[in-house]
Amino acid sequence: MDPERVLQIGKIVGVFGVNGEIKVFKMAEEPAIFDPGRRVMLREAEGWYTPYTIKTVKAHKKILRICFEEIGDRSGAENLVGAGLFIHRSALPETDADTYYWCDLIGLDVFGAAGEYIGRVTSMIATGSNDVFVVTAGNTETLVPAIGAVVRDIDLENGRMRVDLPEGL
Repeated sequence: MDPERVLQIGKIVGVFGVNGEIKVFKMAEEPAIFDPGRRVMLREAEGWYTPYTIKTVKAHKKILRICFEEIGDRSGAENLVGAGLFIHRSALPETDADTYYWCDLIGLDVFGAAGEYIGRVTSMIATGSNDVFVVTAGNTETLVPAIGAVVRDIDLENGRMRVDLPEGL
């Protein structure tokens, strides 16, 4: 897997006030990703990435209100609505040994305890109690709980996950 790929961490969904503050729907759990001084890239409608520096950030309901050093008024902020916020994968903090970022797990091939191919991780769902892998093979979708009793091994280097599915899954 390419450790230098860019990852979307948010999307600009609106503006706030007259001083260039933007409303961001965040797609990242790690709050430090949005710290003041952090450089992010905005992918604008035309498809190119432009670097911006976070000046201030405030939590506001289910979104963040962010002010960039490069934007000083509402007009400049309005031009950014719809843009995605991205960072390089290498900018993410290191994880513990048995902790993974979703972006590293999506795309893994999943095999059962007997070695049978189950499918590929195509997305993940946060349920509150534990995450769930959405594993797809053709038109078949299998929901796999992301718990130690089910997920037996994750091999990022070879792009594989081994699971022991409970009866009925």
